[in-house]
Amino acid sequence: MTDVEIIGGGLAGCEAAWRAAGRGLNVRLWEMKPERFSPAHRLEGLGELVCSNSFRADRPENAVGLLKEEMRALGSLVMAVAGRTRVPAGGALAVDRELFSREMTQAIESHPLIELRRAEVTAWPEGAAPVVVAGGPLASEALAALLAAELGAPHLHFYDALAPIVSHDSLDFSRVYSANRYQAGEGDYLNCPMEKPEFTAFLDALLEADQVEPRAFEEQRYFEGCLPIEVMARRGPCTLTFGPMKPVGLDDPRTGRRPYAVVQLRRENAAGSLWNLVGFQTRLTRPAQEKVFRLIPGLEKAEFARFGAIHRNTYLDAPKVLDEFQRLHSNPRFFAAGPISGVEGYVESAAQGLWAGENAARSAKGLPLLTPPPGTALGALLSHLKSDGGRKYFAPSNINFGLFTPPPPEVPKNQRAAWLLETARRDFEAFRQEHLTTESFV
Repeated sequence: MTDVEIIGGGLAGCEAAWRAAGRGLNVRLWEMKPERFSPAHRLEGLGELVCSNSFRADRPENAVGLLKEEMRALGSLVMAVAGRTRVPAGGALAVDRELFSREMTQAIESHPLIELRRAEVTAWPEGAAPVVVAGGPLASEALAALLAAELGAPHLHFYDALAPIVSHDSLDFSRVYSANRYQAGEGDYLNCPMEKPEFTAFLDALLEADQVEPRAFEEQRYFEGCLPIEVMARRGPCTLTFGPMKPVGLDDPRTGRRPYAVVQLRRENAAGSLWNLVGFQTRLTRPAQEKVFRLIPGLEKAEFARFGAIHRNTYLDAPKVLDEFQRLHSNPRFFAAGPISGVEGYVESAAQGLWAGENAARSAKGLPLLTPPPGTALGALLSHLKSDGGRKYFAPSNINFGLFTPPPPEVPKNQRAAWLLETARRDFEAFRQEHLTTESFV
């Protein structure tokens, strides 16, 4: 007998399955690969990372680091596997994406309470078991149609972009140098310095380059945290030099001074044979990418292992269609998990999936559903799904301190981050001890 059904074998789906099975329930996890692939996927394994290979900052002093801390305390599968497959990335947690997917798949396949079903879902699973819909931002047309019919409302969407990946051996190390910002660590990033004339030539070429044109039915509404490099460039040259091409803390060892701009490359795999252009997600055509990105010093003969690309991400209008437990108002049997629920980012998707798995397990057992306190990182993320912030359109969000319950006015500005961290840790531990022990799940 299946106690919980999970649709989608991405980060959120795997976390939901792992959590529910960890609660002693029989789980069936549906994954359409290799029967069908989305436009951005290529690996047959679970938990495939299709954009960056980075889970962002790993320090607990910031919001995403705090969310990772809470996930580890809850036994997150994604955090455990990321820790075993990480590659050097300074203060960030980055992984070898193929090793990561391989280990995620092995963990799910070897769990005695998880049945992995390799098939596309074209009709809702039969029965009364809770269903966690974690189809991901590139949900299949069949799954999107099922959701649209269930909700009776249109989906929203935004566009997400992939950054190019180049081969290590094709780089010119007479120009490229290893360094972390402010020399923190052992130089995990490769850096391509630009003087002002080089930057100006690059910017002019970028602004004139051909782009992949959107199809007639596609409305361009980008996520602000992942703008294509050419979109940023149109906002003014300082957008780049204060953004992904910021040179601060990256002095060029050849000159001993700060360059005008820097393009950073982050290791893509454990062998260090592939490197990702940080912040260079794009919708330029492939010929344009070769022409423009080879203007970057050190990349004149770059070999592209993957070109940048653009794809549509589908997500729900969470404040209107989900309750406080991420269930569909129209049918509380269904939980939404991951990007389709309205969160943005690998870590956020996995965390929200983990919690959907917890509540799906509780629903299967007839236990009260839970929401973490809004002062915790996980609680703040979930609270965002219930607030439209006064916008016309609900927008997905990464975790940030702006989502947390704010400090009281008497807390000085320079102490607010410390107050948020202390409050979050205290509230999370009290919540965990009261509700999330083995004894509490009966």
